[in-house]
Amino acid sequence: MKAMVLSSPAPIDTEPLAYTELPVPEPGSGEILVRVLICGICHTDLHTVEGELPLVKRPIIPGHQIIGIVEKIGTKVKRFKVDDRVGMAWLHRTCGECVYCTSGRENLCANALFTGYHVDGGYAQYTKINEDFAYTIPDDFTDKEAAPLLCAGIIGFRALRLSEIRPGQRLALYGFGASAHIAIQVAVYWGCEVYVFTRSREHQELALALGAVWSGKPAETAPEKQDSAIIFAPAGEIVPFALAQLDKGGTCALAGIYMTPIPALDYDKHLYHERTLRSVTASTRQDGEELLAIAAVIPIKPATTEFPLIDANRALKLMKESRINGAGVLKIE
Repeated sequence: MKAMVLSSPAPIDTEPLAYTELPVPEPGSGEILVRVLICGICHTDLHTVEGELPLVKRPIIPGHQIIGIVEKIGTKVKRFKVDDRVGMAWLHRTCGECVYCTSGRENLCANALFTGYHVDGGYAQYTKINEDFAYTIPDDFTDKEAAPLLCAGIIGFRALRLSEIRPGQRLALYGFGASAHIAIQVAVYWGCEVYVFTRSREHQELALALGAVWSGKPAETAPEKQDSAIIFAPAGEIVPFALAQLDKGGTCALAGIYMTPIPALDYDKHLYHERTLRSVTASTRQDGEELLAIAAVIPIKPATTEFPLIDANRALKLMKESRINGAGVLKIE
């Protein structure tokens, strides 16, 4: 099979992903072999490729927003059959036994494995996963519409919940890439007023088209204070600004897996009056199921830009430069 393989992290400008021929993996007990149709690109892939996240497996095939067809099933598989359309997300497997797994917090499992990080992912023609961690994809979505829902969508949805936003309240989004452009569609559906802070003029225009009441650059001050905020951009310097924009009792959720250092906070200016600052760590399968269900009802329609698999380096570079409006996806021939 063809795959884009990372052997050693390096700046994306150097094109560290190599187009490589590899054996097709064989599914084990409880596993399904998936023929990949579409794989979304994600900032987590970029952080992995450039070494901001330490490599735990090398070489590694990145990619964790996967839509494909079941090609082969291992022994004891019950949920899926050959030719079913399935999705794969960041959460690849957990232990199922620790205090986190048994209390609905499997995203915090110390022994969790993540797709495209601990195990080979979807920048390839084939990949495999335990059937319990694969998703049935609603027929409402095409392959390229569904792929961004499996990370950008799930993380955005979890971030919305952890930001404690309520219907009708004011929400700030910092950064407007793949995840934010899905999260805004849920927030608008809930009747929220959404304020978007992003550097890109194209992203500002997309935010307004998707229902934002205001959009400006990260250094600008919105006309109203917000009840909740989500920071999608991996820029720690945004945190004090976002907290200062929050109304009393507001919550700011940090949605990224990586962030540059956060500057010192002023207690009175940034945290007093019961403001909350919290991180978002991966997601649970329940998050994924709930997001897919509400996405079909709204319905969410991700904006996508398609690239061939061999152009994965270029696609990640364009994403890094904020030159993709919405989500980028790799089409696997």
